[in-house]
Amino acid sequence: MRVLTANEVREAERQALTQPEISTLVLMQRAGHAVAQFCLAHFKFSSVCVVCGKGNNGGDGFVAAEALREIAGNVSVIVLAGDAGELSPDAAAMCSRMTVQPIWVASETEFQDENLRNALGGADLIIDAIVGTGFKPPLRGLARKAVEAINEAVGTVVAVDLPSGVDADRKTPLHTDDDVVFAHGIVTFIAPKPAHVLGELTAGPIAVSELGIQPVPIPNQSELEVTTGQEVGITFPPRLQDANKGQFGHVLVIAGSVGKSGAAVLSGLAALRTGAGLVTVACPKSIQPTVAGFAAELMTEPLPETDEGTISPAAAKKVDALLSGKDVIVLGPGLSRNEETATFVRQLVVRSQLPLVLDADGLNAFAGHYQELKASGNGFLALTPHPGEAARLIGVSTKEIQAERLGTARRISRETGACVVLKGSRTIVAGASGESWVNMTGNPALAKGGSGDVLSGIVGAALGRKGGHVPVQSGNEEKAKLFLKDARVAAAVYLHGLAGDVARDMLHENTVLATDLLDCLAEAFHDCELQMDKNLFYLQK
Repeated sequence: MRVLTANEVREAERQALTQPEISTLVLMQRAGHAVAQFCLAHFKFSSVCVVCGKGNNGGDGFVAAEALREIAGNVSVIVLAGDAGELSPDAAAMCSRMTVQPIWVASETEFQDENLRNALGGADLIIDAIVGTGFKPPLRGLARKAVEAINEAVGTVVAVDLPSGVDADRKTPLHTDDDVVFAHGIVTFIAPKPAHVLGELTAGPIAVSELGIQPVPIPNQSELEVTTGQEVGITFPPRLQDANKGQFGHVLVIAGSVGKSGAAVLSGLAALRTGAGLVTVACPKSIQPTVAGFAAELMTEPLPETDEGTISPAAAKKVDALLSGKDVIVLGPGLSRNEETATFVRQLVVRSQLPLVLDADGLNAFAGHYQELKASGNGFLALTPHPGEAARLIGVSTKEIQAERLGTARRISRETGACVVLKGSRTIVAGASGESWVNMTGNPALAKGGSGDVLSGIVGAALGRKGGHVPVQSGNEEKAKLFLKDARVAAAVYLHGLAGDVARDMLHENTVLATDLLDCLAEAFHDCELQMDKNLFYLQK
């Protein structure tokens, strides 16, 4: 989902309003109902206070208040205006349709009014609908006083579009001394803005309702996207009734070594759990019985090994034979740092014609051989480094990687022609097509051995699926094909992080194991399907 600036969102809305079935009032109604739907999905409450400004953000709040009136036992509306004559025309129209009698506030002194203080202070849920995307700081007058009052209240706060006081185009994290509403959840419209992705506005859920507007023709200045359940829904559509396993890809996982058989198993099982039709795990012959014993669904192939129990360069001929009939390769989990094995890895990557996911020790094989990644085969290449692996790859410190994560991922992608997944908090996907995604799912529970192995399998399954297309203009076919593969990688990253969020919520961040992620993929898929059904897409939950 593209990240659009405030001006780009206005342009998308302007284009939508040229359609006969769309009007500003229709969009306002859709927005207000999306707010109500979001509140009901995430928070428990019996009383609601909606604080509305004079503009269209306030109009969204009026619609939300009326939608929640049937559900909450007590709904109050505070309007930062003397009367309806001060409201924007659309906000005034929505205000006139409310059955709730608003509390009008024309001056700052009126915040001492007992009815107002009771409405705000006694509400379980407070909806901030003061100012939205069009706002530029600083807050003044009534709006600033209202923000102070909201922050002092004890109720759960949901922000409409943006927390009041936040510039939509903000690209730096929010600070505790900023003059803004501190929200527990945010629901925005049409598209996410830079502040939603880069501003660290809340630890709670952030959702986007597109309001029936598809801003595809709008070029985004940020050249940035954010992953949601929408990408997962597109990558993994419902299976047709007459589907067969060949349509979902055959993943070849080349992984493992003595003492690290689990990495191969986790990657293989993750690919199966994510929908791959077939998975073959090729591993050193001494651990092949162990890998095969983990799951009957995994096919296994023993490979020649070194004295240390790692894959030998002598395995190259057998691996070449195994490539027949496969759709994607996952290479690297648990291979070890053995130099002979590293040579095998580099040779395979260079000659591969299939889409290939290079992870873990597969990446470490290119430390000191970074330039060789440019000479990789004609297949699509996805690199999945954590910051330490990225640092070893390009010969800089981990601190430098973390200081400029987006720029670093884009640099590696540009220099290698690969899709780069720079793992960590807010994983970056820098695509081979030139598009970049920020992923906001995931949590510290994933900071545990095996999590990355699961991700590599999920990415492999996503790349192995047959079919799928994106609309293209003549002459852009090759870039469109790359974009489709990049988007599948981004979807896999979102799904992996969401499974981690599900696991944390079910268990505890300290107790989550990589195998728990496999069990939680089903709930993650269900969540993404629900996002598609409700047209309410989550950046984070």
